[in-house]
Amino acid sequence: MADHNHLIASKLTQQVSCLESIAALLDDELTAIAAKRGEGLKSIAQQKISLLQQIQTIDKEVQKLVAHNESQDDDVSALIKQVNTLLASCKKKNDVNAHAAHQAQLSVKQLKDILIGAPSSMTYDQGGSVIQGDKKIVHNLKA
Repeated sequence: MADHNHLIASKLTQQVSCLESIAALLDDELTAIAAKRGEGLKSIAQQKISLLQQIQTIDKEVQKLVAHNESQDDDVSALIKQVNTLLASCKKKNDVNAHAAHQAQLSVKQLKDILIGAPSSMTYDQGGSVIQGDKKIVHNLKA
């Protein structure tokens, strides 16, 4: 039984390591998005995919081991809690990054529309939602 718990703990430790690596990548991704440096994003995305595949593989192995385990020791329970905490943190960071990327995309689109003098533009209402408006300012702008 102790060997079984040790094997589960070993797999969970690998999963913690992968999740910590993804958390660091997500921090790098947000920095790249905020700095509008797109060249590093492709590499980060590839690394995230690789780590996610590793996590999924390890997770399947852990599920099988836990299903055949009669009792969990405290170390395994603590590692499961740590994995769940890291996973929730990574999900939150990923949501923040997705929102930041969306906002950066809107900003670039708005700048492009201003530069080409598009007939309508995006602005924001008091609630922060995007609204379409007439670009009277752009038509009178001479640069």
